[in-house]
Amino acid sequence: MNIGLIAHDSKKKLMQNFCIAYRGILCKNDLYATGTTGRLIEEVTNLSIHKYLAGHLGGAQQLGAQIEQNELDLVIFLREPVSPKSHEPDVDSTVRLCDMHNIPLATNLATAELLIKSLDRGDLEWREMYK
Repeated sequence: MNIGLIAHDSKKKLMQNFCIAYRGILCKNDLYATGTTGRLIEEVTNLSIHKYLAGHLGGAQQLGAQIEQNELDLVIFLREPVSPKSHEPDVDSTVRLCDMHNIPLATNLATAELLIKSLDRGDLEWREMYK
């Protein structure tokens, strides 16, 4: 499965810890991330991640294009819900694209854990038929 990973600045450490905790599941999949998030995850996990530009430099749009082409099966976007900075990736467009293309999306740690455990159980195999 193809997994997209995005994290606002204040959630990057949380994303690193999430990827450390679920490295065993994530390593069985193809990972795509915005540039800084991907680099930070690689530094602590040694996972192989296809990195796009930094989110505010177009990486969020690059991941959005993957969503539009139905090339991602799951997106984890750990966002800052209270005060995101203007340069951080746009949550609304990612949510809208995932909704349009029926791609599971987690925007917080609790949902991310539910989706990653579902992926490990095989609950997301329907995505293969959906493609």
